[in-house]
Amino acid sequence: MSQGAPAGRRAFIFDVDGVLLASPHERAWREALDGLAEPARFTTALYQAEVAGKPRLDGALAALAALGLPDARRRAPAYAEAKQRRLDGIVAAEGITAFPDALRFVRALAERGWPMAAASSSRNAESMMRMVPLGEGRTLRDAFAARICGRALRHGKPDPEIFLLAAAELGAEPAGCVVAEDAPAGIRAARAGGMTALGIARFGDAAGLRAAGADRVVASFDEIRIDDLAPNRPPGDAA
Repeated sequence: MSQGAPAGRRAFIFDVDGVLLASPHERAWREALDGLAEPARFTTALYQAEVAGKPRLDGALAALAALGLPDARRRAPAYAEAKQRRLDGIVAAEGITAFPDALRFVRALAERGWPMAAASSSRNAESMMRMVPLGEGRTLRDAFAARICGRALRHGKPDPEIFLLAAAELGAEPAGCVVAEDAPAGIRAARAGGMTALGIARFGDAAGLRAAGADRVVASFDEIRIDDLAPNRPPGDAA
């Protein structure tokens, strides 16, 4: 860690979809429902509450159950595969967009020598991050010393396994980590791991993130003042 890194805060862990990338997972889940249920019933609120942050098959089962479809467990594998095909088609046709505030924040952390990890249940996260240039021949994927994306873990969020693994691979203590998440399941996972949970409410869902136990909720990383990050204290307001 460089001299500029804060002494008490050891690492920053980012979820990917909805935090770093405006990736089309929600859209793909919705459109893949065609033939199973009315796609319009798959709302952003349902996605955030039931699907976001979970492994693909778990998300498929949760969505079908939330929609009240009969025999959800049997139908979930086919729905998960249909979602992946739709996601691949959208990305091939339209590419991937990163949130500008997230890129600014990642660059600012890197300049201060912070170790960073990307931690996502999605198997698509690393390939999507490779599509986002950071300059000087680097991509967003290259910004992270640890990448725990799409691995076959024993437990999905809200279990803290993914974040504890990220902390371990960065050589950081859980209490010294900040986790940025946009889903209640991810917030609960961060808190269960003994980490500071920063909710990123890009979709007007701040109440759900607070209810899940977020230490602080913001709509943009631009609201965070990095130099004020300190142990056991929620991230401070922007200057």
